[in-house]
Amino acid sequence: MRALVQRVTAGSVRIGGETVGAIGPGLVILVGVTHTDTLREVRFVAEKCVNLRIFEDAAGKMNRSLLEVGGSALVVSQFTLYGDCTAGRRPSFSEAARPETAIPLYEAFIEQVRSSGVTVATGRFGADMQLEIHNDGPVTLMVESK
Repeated sequence: MRALVQRVTAGSVRIGGETVGAIGPGLVILVGVTHTDTLREVRFVAEKCVNLRIFEDAAGKMNRSLLEVGGSALVVSQFTLYGDCTAGRRPSFSEAARPETAIPLYEAFIEQVRSSGVTVATGRFGADMQLEIHNDGPVTLMVESK
């Protein structure tokens, strides 16, 4: 499992012109699932995301987590995180899990983040989505289970 984590001042996702999810300060988390992922990877990546110390403390040092600052999370499925661009000009997505594997793990990830006490907004798996991300810093990190 991969999660591209962005610290934001705000984020939203629109589908067909309708805003389906929006947050203020917090994290936009783009989640990719591969064939071998299980609930173990879900728990690891979700726990890592909500506890990353990437928010500033009173001294201006990145020393506080999403949980500590009371931020929200916008979680969006992103199979292209498993795109392989090493050969040719068209990425291969063979490492991305098929929907029947990915959807339950994506939904479990959302629930794992929610169960930690974070308010979560989401996109819609497989939909054509437009994201608006106000990256703060900018701070962008890749969290991987392996």
